[in-house]
Amino acid sequence: METVEEDVEEYSWREVVLPRLVPVVPDAPPELERETGERRRGRDLLVAVDFGPNSKHAFDWALAHIARVADTVHLVHAVSNVHNEIVYDKSRELMEDLAIEAFKTLLVRTKARIVEGDVGKVICREADRLKPAAVILGTRGRGLIQSVLQGSVSEYCFHNCKAAPIIIVPGKEAGEQSVL
Repeated sequence: METVEEDVEEYSWREVVLPRLVPVVPDAPPELERETGERRRGRDLLVAVDFGPNSKHAFDWALAHIARVADTVHLVHAVSNVHNEIVYDKSRELMEDLAIEAFKTLLVRTKARIVEGDVGKVICREADRLKPAAVILGTRGRGLIQSVLQGSVSEYCFHNCKAAPIIIVPGKEAGEQSVL
């Protein structure tokens, strides 16, 4: 597994090179092509992930309700330090597990990036870079007062992302399980 690194002032990230799950197939003759435009090219969808159950619930929801076969799902995980190997290895394992699940579920391509910084700012910055059709993220489902007092990543993204944020509020089925 290769790692691509980039250090830009206040923007440090590591690309996770996921295992190639989809075999390369030569292009079909034009007379066999049925779909054109966005449906054929696919869309970019950004899904913010972490190790919590609400993030996993949002990821599952995105696969079930938004993603199509031709789409590319971009997984983004914000961390405090991308150069900490323990944090990077655990995050890489999470990304690989989710990429394999996305492929098994819907045969979608997945790209993953681990970015250093404040979670809300990381998600909005990646949304600006990718220009996705949607930004999907989970929320803890706290009340208005708790969100205002403690701060909320989903609220920050709702007000600051230029792409369309879709905030998934967990139901009872999300439970307290973790991805790990």
